Amino acid sequence: MHMADILGTAIGFLIALLVSTIIIWLVAKLTGEKEGIGTAFLVAIIGTIIYTIVYYLLGNGILAAVIAGVFWLLALKALYKIGWLKALLIAILIWVVTAIVGWFLPTLTGPL
Repeated sequence: MHMADILGTAIGFLIALLVSTIIIWLVAKLTGEKEGIGTAFLVAIIGTIIYTIVYYLLGNGILAAVIAGVFWLLALKALYKIGWLKALLIAILIWVVTAIVGWFLPTLTGPL
């Protein structure tokens, strides 16, 4: 891999992380959560780690998506100190907003 490829990948990751953090923060605020942008950043980082590990171990199938999603809901639930239903609501809203943003920034449609 060339240095330019590595740099491009790193910049793309950082931009995706920034966009994901902002989306998570906005959705959390819209649902009445008081935590700041730092919590949203942690949710974005933890989500990326969870999905990366699960997809590495199980591939990109539906089973991997469901398992990773449940673990991400656990992280969302713990970091925002909310119940399962609110975590699910926030996750669904994040998914919808991310899909909409993905129409405008198609390279950012990967998992949060």
